[in-house]
Amino acid sequence: MAENINNTAFIEADLISELSRLAEQTKQQANSSSVLLFWEIGFKINETILDKKLSENARQIVTALSLELTDKFGSNFEEKNLRTMMRFADEFADKEIVARLSRQLRWSHFLAILPINNTEAKLFYANQIKDLLMSVNDLGEQIAAKTFKRTETGKY
Repeated sequence: MAENINNTAFIEADLISELSRLAEQTKQQANSSSVLLFWEIGFKINETILDKKLSENARQIVTALSLELTDKFGSNFEEKNLRTMMRFADEFADKEIVARLSRQLRWSHFLAILPINNTEAKLFYANQIKDLLMSVNDLGEQIAAKTFKRTETGKY
């Protein structure tokens, strides 16, 4: 009887470990997909407005898109968020870099580094997040401490 209980406990622990790994993997894939979706949306809006020379009507277009997308898909597509996606796609112009970083950075990480004006600093902090598995709070502390400026070379 005791052996059966120990065996059951071992099986449960093993199953919990495996299910936890699967859940974490799915969570990471979902996050990566969201980041890439937000980049694609921003890119497509930017591209359409530029290609069709609609810059003077951009505000109206983004407002209309926001109303329609928010109605269909929820608050992630409010106007402020669409404008953030547009800025994200503009400032992280290389989709391959975004795809690589999105495997380890959450959207909230990107939101934290987006206001940084220096492109090298953005990439420095993005790589710091990836390499050190930093939380958004840790990232905020690194940015506040101006870690990028304090590095020897200022490059990563």
